[in-house]
Amino acid sequence: MTNKQKSKMNLNLKNDIIFKAFFSRKGNEEFLIDFLKALLKIEIKQIVIREEVNLQQLSAKEKGGRLDLQAILNDGVIVNIELQIQNKRNLKERTTIYSSKVLAREVSRGTKYEDIKQVIMVNILDYEMLGFEEYISETAIVLDKHREYEVLKGIKWYFVELPKFRKAHPDMSEKINQWLAFIDDYDKEAIKLAEKKNKTLEKARYEMNYLTGDAAVRRLAELREDWEMDRNSDIHYAKEQGKKEGKREAIKEITKRLIDENTDIKYIIKITQLTKEEIEKIKKEQK
Repeated sequence: MTNKQKSKMNLNLKNDIIFKAFFSRKGNEEFLIDFLKALLKIEIKQIVIREEVNLQQLSAKEKGGRLDLQAILNDGVIVNIELQIQNKRNLKERTTIYSSKVLAREVSRGTKYEDIKQVIMVNILDYEMLGFEEYISETAIVLDKHREYEVLKGIKWYFVELPKFRKAHPDMSEKINQWLAFIDDYDKEAIKLAEKKNKTLEKARYEMNYLTGDAAVRRLAELREDWEMDRNSDIHYAKEQGKKEGKREAIKEITKRLIDENTDIKYIIKITQLTKEEIEKIKKEQK
């Protein structure tokens, strides 16, 4: 990425480092409360952020790792928020597995089943995933012959699809639409209207201006963008080399990088066209 390209970079909440820094910063709890109240349609009096991000300690490896946000509501409900910009085709499986891990971490020896709190997984996507026009989808686990009866409430998922939000021309008098316009940072007129109607968003704008103007934060966010571009470039190169020249060495090198980044093996298989056994062999060679 050239310096000219970087100077034009618009850092917003769709950059996961900025997203987590914004919502996890001490003193910013009111922003997350306002957003979650609008999305979940529940009363939230207070919230505890599980981990306030320390940008100065983010390692190079973490630039390519998971940067989700976890909070505990006043009634003990755990909310995990993840921002997903690129469609890696494995979100449904990944969020199912990860939600179980989040729930399991809350259970210690002697914990009564009735004391286990609900886990809510919020996935904000910058791509379309579900084949319906609604841009906010809430899941419920129901009985096959009695769809009106929600049988399991321990884990619930929300999927927010920003491209559908853009197409919907949403009612900006609704608070959730105000927040989505702010997060999406696409329609400037909608954002202006949202900030005019929502005083919390007006305050959030000042925080965003401060945050994205901070040199350290901006540099880390740019590194994240660079990493994504380099990764995509490497994948493209490996695929082209494999097709045109039949050089498996290029595929092997990118496989090593993907393994180092703890990439899901199904995604590695999809990208490299290697078998599971070939990937396992490369793993052993790296040890």
